[in-house]
Amino acid sequence: MSKEHSNTVMKAWEATLRKTQAAKKRANSIFGTISVAHADDEDEDGDHDDKTNNNKDNSSSLDASPGGGEIYHAERFVLNGDCYTGQWQDNFPHGYGKYLWTDGCVYVGQWHQGKKMGKGRFSWPSGAIYEGEFKGGYMDGKGTYTGPSGDVYRGQWIMNLKHGHGVRSFTNGDCYEGDWRRGLQEGSGKYRWANGDCYVGEFKNGGICGKGTFAWSDGNRYEGLWEDGLPKGNGTFRWLDGSFYTGNWSNDPEERSGSYYPAGGLPPAEGGKLEWSPQQVYDGLSGREICSGEKVSILPSQKKLAVWRSSKGDARPRRLSVGGRVSVGMERTIDRVRMLEGDDGDGGGTVDEVGRDVGVDLLGLDVENASLGVFPGQLRLPRTGKKQGETIYKGHKNYELMLNLQLGIRHSVGRAPPPASLDLKASAFDPKQKVWTRFPPEGSKYTPPHQSCEFKWKDYCPLVFRTLRKLFKVDPADYMLSICGNDALRELSSPGKSGSFFYLTNDDRYMIKTIKKAEVKVLLRMLSAYYNHFRAFDNALVTKFYGLHCVKLTGPIQRKVRFIIMGNLFCSEYTIHRRFDLKGSSLGRTTEKPESEIDGNTILKDLDLNFLFRLQKPWFQDFCRQIDRDCEFLEQERIMDYSLLVGLYFRETSVAGYLIPSGARTPTGDQEDEGAPRLSRADVDQLLLDPTRWASIRLGVNMPARVERSIRTGGSELQLIGEPTGEFYEVVMFFGIIDILQDYDISKKLEHAYKSIQYDPTSISAVDPRQYSRRFRDFIFNIFLEDES
Repeated sequence: MSKEHSNTVMKAWEATLRKTQAAKKRANSIFGTISVAHADDEDEDGDHDDKTNNNKDNSSSLDASPGGGEIYHAERFVLNGDCYTGQWQDNFPHGYGKYLWTDGCVYVGQWHQGKKMGKGRFSWPSGAIYEGEFKGGYMDGKGTYTGPSGDVYRGQWIMNLKHGHGVRSFTNGDCYEGDWRRGLQEGSGKYRWANGDCYVGEFKNGGICGKGTFAWSDGNRYEGLWEDGLPKGNGTFRWLDGSFYTGNWSNDPEERSGSYYPAGGLPPAEGGKLEWSPQQVYDGLSGREICSGEKVSILPSQKKLAVWRSSKGDARPRRLSVGGRVSVGMERTIDRVRMLEGDDGDGGGTVDEVGRDVGVDLLGLDVENASLGVFPGQLRLPRTGKKQGETIYKGHKNYELMLNLQLGIRHSVGRAPPPASLDLKASAFDPKQKVWTRFPPEGSKYTPPHQSCEFKWKDYCPLVFRTLRKLFKVDPADYMLSICGNDALRELSSPGKSGSFFYLTNDDRYMIKTIKKAEVKVLLRMLSAYYNHFRAFDNALVTKFYGLHCVKLTGPIQRKVRFIIMGNLFCSEYTIHRRFDLKGSSLGRTTEKPESEIDGNTILKDLDLNFLFRLQKPWFQDFCRQIDRDCEFLEQERIMDYSLLVGLYFRETSVAGYLIPSGARTPTGDQEDEGAPRLSRADVDQLLLDPTRWASIRLGVNMPARVERSIRTGGSELQLIGEPTGEFYEVVMFFGIIDILQDYDISKKLEHAYKSIQYDPTSISAVDPRQYSRRFRDFIFNIFLEDES
């Protein structure tokens, strides 16, 4: 070793020691102790929480961890002032330990390879405390949260959100006990106000909604239906003396109707109790609001672990979230904080390595190793497809048809008043409920002049579809603007297999599909059941229909074009990287495009599927229940040949265009794509911080999830489901059931008989609706799994 090189190494070593001493001083000044307390010491609030037993349990249960290294007690001091003390294995907190952040947050409890996992206690500088179970860095399982002002919640948690059964006591004296979903009261529950009033019944999205009973402290009570915290629909108000008033309730006095029944079983008296009005019930509910409670200022899964150097010479620094996942950002090494080894560590590296670390890593000058590596067999990000569809300009063969459609929609939506109620009479669903309107070029009393040829416009069951749009919370003005605004529609480049043409609105919110007369008959036949299905299950995954119309050209062409307007499942701020159309059958279920032509717009099929979809427990439970409900509905309506359309947005990709697995390890020198468990969940945590942002996430839309890569190993080209590989990717998912207008008619029966002679009957799509539903569900429940990470 040359003298000059030795001097460089010594200077680097001295710099390292100075950094170490500075870190210890900073930790001491922050935590107010000469040395950081050991993990098995009593914590600051004097709670032992059976630490000795926990340590013993951890030591015995974690010895066989994948890392395989020795578990030992260590202290780690960080340059930014953070400090960890506790059990350690393979460069991660593993076992029982205590981590103190410089902002005052403290976690004491069990760790598993750098993640909070098991029982623990997290405290905030505000005085808030969570004590209970953790999973993957999240509050998950049974636990108790005490807010800084004294609010207390005891119950179930999933991914930092109250989910399951729980009890919450508020500082104002109110108390709720019942079901929670994604952080809000939903399901059955009981809410008691401080003044003694009490509600027992159904909740939705944190408010009173559904069927329930409200009892005032004076003994009077209302039993019936609720909406947005007020009586809406059929209900009965009972006085303490036994008399009652029953009828239809609404916040709008014009929609109210009912009868008063005196006590003792006497005949009803119209307008009895003249001094009383149903409005008094609404006035009596003033101020009876459901407390929202306090919001957590920062979630435990958002607290970052510092970066420390591996004991192996070829490892590189990593920045970990508490969940054990590496931050996504393309941060330079100079911005990173390193955790330095304590005296009881293994030393980590030679003097040469230390010198290189200080001179290169701390200064961020590692240009030689800045190139990005590639995992063996790593998946590439699909080529981004062009914006779908061809704009229908003047001179296009379907330009006049588009103008006719827009004129008709503007007439149908603009003239009709909004529905007064979601309750519809049976006559509204009669297939004879259709309205013809003539559109002459010069205009008429009801239609404007236009530049297209004369045509007739037909609305099928207009009241039903207006009510459906209200049920789906579609604003009429926005609806008209999307379809009838200045921007032209886009026609997809080629019709589907059924011969239908598809048109997209410029904002991608709505899709317009031409359909056959037989499909119109199927929809009108099942329209009542379809409407009731969505009223009962607002998370239904079947396609949402917004309107059913027909254009009849009266010129020399004399043709009818029937079309339906539906929601576009993939209308999102996210770019859809992969699309799958899944039925659970194998015959012909593969894309015909060569690999070089597949892009983000290509719809792949069952035999192209190379992933298993993993949903968090609450979403997975909701998904399974809803798939069962939707398939039962379609089976009852004799519908078959539907499919589950799935879209994936991969959240983590490298600069080179490769998908980055979570928990992946890259070759040495790959600064950005390397490391222990990968992918930050910062964007998910932001959603969890603000429950109001969950409005953009619902079953099948904008859902954070993971997919596991699968490989077909059976040697059969018709193997539907591949074997899991353990390689996971973080994604945002979109899915829904499409093509629900094909009934099992004579043509499908003939197709089934013909293909059954040539192929395995279980491999073809055209089968009896009951068999189709069973096969579809079996397939879907084998590719969608609960994420147990």
